[in-house]
Amino acid sequence: MTRHYSALSLFKEGIAGQTGWEKAWRSPDPKRRYDAIIIGGGGHGLATAYYLAKNHGVTNVALLEKGWIGGGNTGRNTTVVRSNYFYPESAAIYGLAHSLYKTLSKDLNYNVMFSARGILTLVHSEAAMETAARSVNAIQVNGIDCELFSVEDVRRVVPIYNFSPDARYPVYGGTWQPSGGTARHDAVAWGYARAASRLGVDIIQNCEITDFIIEGGRCRGVVTTRGAIRAERTGMAVAGHSSVLAAKAGFRLPVNSYALQACVSEPVKPIIDTVVISPDTGVYVSQSDKGELVIGGALDRIPSYGQRGNLPVLEGVIAGMLEMFPIFGQLKMMRQWAGIVDVVPDSSPIIGESPLPGLFLNCGWGTGGFKAIPAGGTLLAHLLATGRHHDISRPFDLDRFARGRLIDEAAGSGIAH
Repeated sequence: MTRHYSALSLFKEGIAGQTGWEKAWRSPDPKRRYDAIIIGGGGHGLATAYYLAKNHGVTNVALLEKGWIGGGNTGRNTTVVRSNYFYPESAAIYGLAHSLYKTLSKDLNYNVMFSARGILTLVHSEAAMETAARSVNAIQVNGIDCELFSVEDVRRVVPIYNFSPDARYPVYGGTWQPSGGTARHDAVAWGYARAASRLGVDIIQNCEITDFIIEGGRCRGVVTTRGAIRAERTGMAVAGHSSVLAAKAGFRLPVNSYALQACVSEPVKPIIDTVVISPDTGVYVSQSDKGELVIGGALDRIPSYGQRGNLPVLEGVIAGMLEMFPIFGQLKMMRQWAGIVDVVPDSSPIIGESPLPGLFLNCGWGTGGFKAIPAGGTLLAHLLATGRHHDISRPFDLDRFARGRLIDEAAGSGIAH
């Protein structure tokens, strides 16, 4: 069977009628015991499984997903990848993710379609330009590429923006991260799944967690719809459902779950070749490789697990986009969706051991989960393998809420959070 993807293997399989490809990943029945269990088959869970096997040699791993892999937030986002955050701790974690994204296709032998097309965050007032200058300085000090843009710079990069004198949201400048961009969301999930499976990880879908096995005050495994599965180390990466599983484990997390909506238009010829974010309108937009405009907005501030979202929020997103780009007014919307994001008080992730020993957490990413997948996987894998924090993950431990060492990145999302 052909395992490695290359131009040569594609040619050979083309001649053979595409009959010799190995399955992308295995779908075994669960064993009763593993060295480690990972709950959640999204990007962070799959990345954790891969890095646990690759970086630490722990291959007797079960990845459990209640639905299908990539069916949650990983398949329900706007695919943006960037690292231009204000605080050093945030720059370290998102910078790690960004650096891994740049070589991820080669690492996984799977094209995740990373495109460094640049991220432009617009500024709509003179006062906001002063804040933007401060942010750019801090980001540059953190070692992240970032520039302060003038109006002329913005006009050069996004000439189709509404620059009319009576525009509701006039542009005074912006901030620019040239190395930011997008990656294909489902390709990231499939690439990690394929690579993890090849290293020996068991990917088990349609396997819901119903309870935790707690013995001697420690997590010893999980009870699932496919039977009990034991392991001395369990990692949890389930985004908006983190508080639900935490309740099953007997503790409470400072997590609120909200729907974050997005939509795509019908495909058109290339018209915008970067990612544009407007904090004032609460809208961000880019164009996919298929030509669709990918449009996202702010959180629906009513806690919800509804992946369909609701019409009033979507109307606000479209209204903001049309204020920015009136030329899009005749486009038809093709589809819309919502992802369930996990928001904590300081809008920064939680990575570390839970109040239940033996159960480790990766949650609280809010609207930044997709861009952080490689880092979240790397750091949770390190915790599971060693029982200790990586230097980058230590500031994000759950104990920061008791110590008062918050990392307030509420403005880092660029939208109402």
